[in-house]
Order: sequence, then C-alpha cells, then structure tokens
Amino acid sequence: MIDFQALKLEDKPRFDAILQNCGMRGCEYSFVNLYLWGRQKAAFLGDHLVFFSQFNRKSVYLFPVGAGDLTPAIEAIIADAQERGIPCRFTGLTHDDCAMLEQLFPGRFRYHIDRDAFDYVYAIEDLVELKGRRFQKKRNHLNRFRNDHPDCRLIPITDENTPMVTQMVETWYTLRLQENPHGDFKMEQVALTKALRHRKELGMEGLLLMEGDKLLAMAMGSRLNDDTFDIHFEKALEANDGTYAAINQGFAQYLHEKYPEILWLDREDDMGLEGLRRAKMSYNPERMIEKSWVCLLEDCYEY
Repeated sequence: MIDFQALKLEDKPRFDAILQNCGMRGCEYSFVNLYLWGRQKAAFLGDHLVFFSQFNRKSVYLFPVGAGDLTPAIEAIIADAQERGIPCRFTGLTHDDCAMLEQLFPGRFRYHIDRDAFDYVYAIEDLVELKGRRFQKKRNHLNRFRNDHPDCRLIPITDENTPMVTQMVETWYTLRLQENPHGDFKMEQVALTKALRHRKELGMEGLLLMEGDKLLAMAMGSRLNDDTFDIHFEKALEANDGTYAAINQGFAQYLHEKYPEILWLDREDDMGLEGLRRAKMSYNPERMIEKSWVCLLEDCYEY
C-alpha cells in the first residue's frame, strides 16, 4: 500500500518543484488548493507525485504528475486501490492525459468528461483593460460602481487587517446561509479561514476593496506556475452593485503591475452552478482547461 501522508506547510517547496513544472493543468495541481481543501494526502514515488483524497464521498486519486514515464506510478495506484478494496478512480485528467493513459493501458479505463470541473482561464490584459464590444457591459457596470463609490480604494491584505477580513467573510457566509439554509458552504469557509491564517506560508496574495473604513470585497490567490495566477477566493458583500466587477478588475490590475510575467488568470471551475457558470462565461475566457475522470473498467459498476 502506498504510504500517503497529510500535506504539511513545510513541504510546499518540494511539492512546488513538481507541481509548478507539470504543464498547463487545472487548479487541483496547486499546493495551496491541495492544502486548503478537504483531506488530501500525498506521496512521492521516485520523481512522481501521487495523491489520495475523498471527493463526493468517494475515494479518488488525482492523476499523477512528475518527470518521465508515468507507468510505474499508475501501476502503483492500481495496486493500492486493490489492496484498499476500493475502485480505482483518477480525477483531473486533461485531454492529453486521457490519450496518454489509453496508450499506456489500452482498453483498461472508462473515460468521463467532467464539464463542471473545467477551469476558466483568462488573459490578464483582458480583465485589466476590458476593451472592445465583448466587455462593454462589464465596463458600464464598473463605471457605474466608480461613479457611485468615488472614494473606494484597493489595499493589500496584511497581518493588521486580517481580523477585519475574517469578520467580513463570516458575515458573507451568514448571509448566504440565510438566503439558502441548505447550502453547503462549510468546506469553503474552512478553506478560506485556513488561507487567511497561513497566507504568508502559502505564498498567497490578497487585495481588499475599501470604502472609508468599510470592507466591501476581498480576493485572494497564488501563483499556479511561471505565467499563471490562480484566483482561489473572491467575496463581496453586495452582489449586484458592481462590487464584484471592481474587485475582479482591481486584483487583475494589481497582479499585472506587480508581476508583469503573469499572462493568465485561472479563475477555477464553476462546480456546475448555473449562476456561477454564467458569471464566469460573461468574462470571455480565453480557454477552458478540460478535465475528465476515469476508472478501471472492472470498477465502473457504480456508474
């Protein structure tokens, strides 16, 4: 059985050495996301990284990454699943991963495209400049917000203002639960609380939208690789007055000026939520990171 271990903050450099050089992949391949969300465990098998976690109450393996032939890592995971007596399922596969897996293990896996897990990737200049007809509604929305809130300003998240952010986030979740008492916000709230607590150790950047002493919105993210920044969290107390448009554009501009090498913003997936999908599509993504999950044919009896 593979000796999977819980992720530790001090292991981040070792993980990043592989994760930030494993090509264009989804937000699952971020140490920050792996550390913040759920019960992720990992192991190093030579030059490869393998992961084991729970997703939708099912045991799953994130598709392995690393240098060289992945065959030994995949075979080790297949054996691990058999020893645990669980189905062998992989998540997070790109189109190229699926093609490679089929070449290495022809006819042994069943493939399922997971549209709800597709990442939305945007050109950072698009979100900064909002140029052209396709962004006209966004420009109008943002301009109305600026006219209505001329004294708003953007400031970085610091140790001093973190308690204020924590309070704003708690208010945000309280309001969401009042609107939707059956909503499942607990996991996200735990992840965001951990992100604020370990912001420095995780290498996260954050920005606040302030009006006087009132915090209107916040955004946090981290570097996914050399040219891509992952937006992990974005919260605003007022959803319909342009506040989200302001923090979205403001954070993109902040990152563009501070890190001119960043070309892309990964704003992660929409989880199959219709409203979130509309919102993400309205910003005209440059591309989507298509993802699939797969299982061994003999283990697909549940689907």
